[in-house]
Amino acid sequence: MATDDHTHDGRTSVRTVELEGNGLIRVGARPGFFRYLRQLWDYRSFILFDSQSRIAGGNSENSLGRLWLVLNPVLNGATYFFVFGLLLGTGRGIENFIAYLIIGVFMFRFTSSAIMSGARSITNNRSVVRAFQFPRATLPLAVNVREMLVQVPAFASMFVLILIIPPLEPVTWKWLLMIPLVVVQFLFNVGLSLLLARLVTRHNDLVNLISFGTRIWLYLSAVFFSIDRFEDHPAVMTVMELNPMFCVLDIARDSLLYDTWPDPRHWIVLLSWTAVLLVVGMLVFWRAEETYGVEN
Repeated sequence: MATDDHTHDGRTSVRTVELEGNGLIRVGARPGFFRYLRQLWDYRSFILFDSQSRIAGGNSENSLGRLWLVLNPVLNGATYFFVFGLLLGTGRGIENFIAYLIIGVFMFRFTSSAIMSGARSITNNRSVVRAFQFPRATLPLAVNVREMLVQVPAFASMFVLILIIPPLEPVTWKWLLMIPLVVVQFLFNVGLSLLLARLVTRHNDLVNLISFGTRIWLYLSAVFFSIDRFEDHPAVMTVMELNPMFCVLDIARDSLLYDTWPDPRHWIVLLSWTAVLLVVGMLVFWRAEETYGVEN
């Protein structure tokens, strides 16, 4: 860089100053992957604050407020019980079908709500993305933290319903398996949300396909029927058992209802899906970091 210096006789001389640019980064440039992860950790307070504030404002206009966080899954469960349990009889042969259905509805809702909100987290906040410089992955992360916090009263209600609706289920040490299960499900949701958020920013119409796909996923996850009806179709059984949401529901039901240790294969399938989605989702999202807020 050149600067002007004035001598004692009024003449101007040019002095060249060299600047070390190794530590400089272009404004808006995508940082390295591991630096990006460190930035996300630095924004953890923002992620938590954003999650809590959106929960507080989410139902502020409703008379029942946060009570809807519990009422929504309960009403959905009652609807599914009426249609599939009473009218279609899909619960025949399932021990404690009401609790079986409750677990399916509550646990599936956790993932479906998280990935739908996560997929739209960038497009719904495009003005913020364009106005401020911050790691964009904080937005889908904040959505997933919010959904996790929202599920706390919902899961508490699920446990209460299981305990008070006959036949009453005893509390055992296997109930503690719900803690690692929910943690893994949360990480699964994060990975899938990151991947879908990237896809939706490029093709906004995918939101409608994701909504449609989520409904199909619901029917393929044994939420309101037993997988045993396909025992004469090994190929269908294999596909069902490779479904990560079926694994979530089966682990939860074995732990809460049937006092049995969940099938280790279901843990392996769920953990494998979670690891792959976290890595692929974060890499795909990070690689497009510079484009968010620029794409139409």
